[in-house]
Amino acid sequence: MNSPAAPPWARCIPETGGRWTRRWVDLMLRLTVRRSLHPAADLGALRAMTARIDERYGWVEPGMRRTAQRVAGVPAEWIDVAGSRPDRVVLYLHGGAFVFRFPQLHAGLAARICTRVAARALVVDYRLAPEHPHPAAGDDCLAAYRALRADGVPAAGIVLIGDSAGGNLVLATLHRLKAAGEPLPACAVAMSPVVDFTLSSESLVGNAARDPIFTLGAMLGFRRLYAAPEAFLDPSVSPLFGDWAGLPPLLFQVGSTEMLRDEAVRAAERARAAGTPVELEIYDRAPHVFQAMRRLPQSEVALDSLARFVGRHAGWHG
Repeated sequence: MNSPAAPPWARCIPETGGRWTRRWVDLMLRLTVRRSLHPAADLGALRAMTARIDERYGWVEPGMRRTAQRVAGVPAEWIDVAGSRPDRVVLYLHGGAFVFRFPQLHAGLAARICTRVAARALVVDYRLAPEHPHPAAGDDCLAAYRALRADGVPAAGIVLIGDSAGGNLVLATLHRLKAAGEPLPACAVAMSPVVDFTLSSESLVGNAARDPIFTLGAMLGFRRLYAAPEAFLDPSVSPLFGDWAGLPPLLFQVGSTEMLRDEAVRAAERARAAGTPVELEIYDRAPHVFQAMRRLPQSEVALDSLARFVGRHAGWHG
């Protein structure tokens, strides 16, 4: 097992408010999501449950405009807010363990990001496993990036952002673009990404009782649905094992009690060792993809920090 402690250069953000709200969120997640995510669970029932969660807790930002579109044959949705500039595009790759969609939650999250950086977002509705296993999702995300470029959006006018499985796809897309010698985006953000399909991060065990969403059994099940074992070391599945030199500036955000905590830590350390500009933020006791949970004060703190990162490296300001 490889379990790095928080490196001295990481930013560890304390929980300064909303503790009781966070505890309530943790409890609700344990009673609904975690209890349902077990290896024998019926995928259809799980998708119905996540759809109910998305409908109930998804937040539509005031003034947000949603426009469905196909990009290079891939279903997608443009998110615009007041002040969105057409020359600034957030290419947002959603999470959902490679098998779920949360259209309301992710549209709201993309809108909150766009408001902070005066951009518009393209949320890619990539193909889901197990109906479409690897490399379908990655192919769709790469095709969407290339379509933006073909439509005249410069690479410097694109920022890649993703959460969980989407964070994996962000990093995998960067590795594939670099390998192909194509222009890279201005910068990228990975929130609680999955980076190692060999499941060798010690926090998968050390935080198993503290994480209110995942279990190791659930992760093993989702892994099986997405990729075959012979692909686990491929950087398009496990970006951790790619060449991190020459990538654009990266920001990793993760909660301290997540099972995926060490995934972000290890990836950030790989990037730093390769000379890639990287920032790592670890939020005390924050749940998985807490940025989408707008009632948590840490969500606002993280998105404000994300906006400052994008401002530094893409020159975008709200």
